[in-house]
Amino acid sequence: MRHWHRIVGDCSDGGGALERDGVVAALVPAAPERSFINAVVYEHHDGLAAAYDEVASAYADFGAKWTVWVHPGDMATKDLLERKGHALDGVPAAMGLDLIERPPERPAAEELPSWTAAGDPKEVGALNDRAYPFGADSISRALTRSPHEEVRLYVAHDDGEPVACTATIDTGANIEVQMVAVVPEARGRGLAGKLLAHSLADARERGARTATLVATQLGYPVYAKLGFEPLGVLEMWERRLD
Repeated sequence: MRHWHRIVGDCSDGGGALERDGVVAALVPAAPERSFINAVVYEHHDGLAAAYDEVASAYADFGAKWTVWVHPGDMATKDLLERKGHALDGVPAAMGLDLIERPPERPAAEELPSWTAAGDPKEVGALNDRAYPFGADSISRALTRSPHEEVRLYVAHDDGEPVACTATIDTGANIEVQMVAVVPEARGRGLAGKLLAHSLADARERGARTATLVATQLGYPVYAKLGFEPLGVLEMWERRLD
């Protein structure tokens, strides 16, 4: 996740990443209202504790809500964040898939006839904004520059219109899955699972051995059907505007 949040900052006009001793903070001034985008991941508590004030100041400079992804059982970090005014905002599940033991199967061509692994960032941003009930164009504003070469953007179309997407990020022998979205009117057709199956098969062909992701409640059954297994939960501790 540190790799992904570094990319998130780089993909936004005026954005970037603040990095200190295992800590990566995605700074996205284009979408200060979204703590999911302005997020911090860390390797160990001491690094986060040492960098906290600098990170908080960087977000305060553009009036951002921001969140810290907290490891399971890391009570020291939870205590720190609670003292600093953060509140628990979500407990999504981490999931993983062994691509060697459970090689992904591509859908038949007629099941998903129109898809690409070279999607447009603008389409991916717009699809995520439409898919999730925040009611704004935050992700479209945040995702304005082409991602790094290790990022692949998958988009499925229906009658020429983008309806589903996902992103994969190569990180050595693992791929991270992000940005999974299906617009409401296209749900119930298995589009997310089919598109993701193509992305996983492509990754295995490139040499990936595992895949990981963080699942929303809506996405969990889709990933479980593809063979992803729960690895535990993460906690999102949000610092809201005063």
